[in-house]
Amino acid sequence: MSEKKGVYEKAKKEMRLSERILAAIPGFHGYKEKELRRESDRLIRNHLYQKLSEEKNSLRSVFQKLSDRRMFEVLTEMDRLMAKFDRVAEKVNHAPYGYTGFFDLVKVDEEKLDRMIDFDNELIDDVDKIDSEVEVFKAEVVKEKFEKSENHVQTLTEAIETFENAFDKRSEAIMGVM
Repeated sequence: MSEKKGVYEKAKKEMRLSERILAAIPGFHGYKEKELRRESDRLIRNHLYQKLSEEKNSLRSVFQKLSDRRMFEVLTEMDRLMAKFDRVAEKVNHAPYGYTGFFDLVKVDEEKLDRMIDFDNELIDDVDKIDSEVEVFKAEVVKEKFEKSENHVQTLTEAIETFENAFDKRSEAIMGVM
């Protein structure tokens, strides 16, 4: 079993006895499977949101250090970077869960929900790279090494923009267009 399906498989194994009995009912089984997939996707996206929020908070402490040292040439770009982190984190937090209405033209079935989970799982790698870069930046600032600050801000700006662009392609990936 791949790690990418881990959240879904874990949720499936942790169903209560009453849920397992109901899942055996023919019409309810498919419904329950979809709900488990949606819940798995929600858990993954909550993780992404939490990580991005943590990174933004780490950057806030870096911003404070740079401000205390009066590094004005970096502060404007740093402020823009923190705003991007906030905007992207909220975009992840409020992304749709894979529900469609009864009369919607495009239906979200199990296969599309699995693609959504896989896509969101791949985004975890991108967030981990962002996390690593933030930690390096923060460590340097704590040690009062400010000479690479502009480079770190630029690298993080590119990383969060790349993440956002990938996340924006999520609906295409779900529908199988990509």
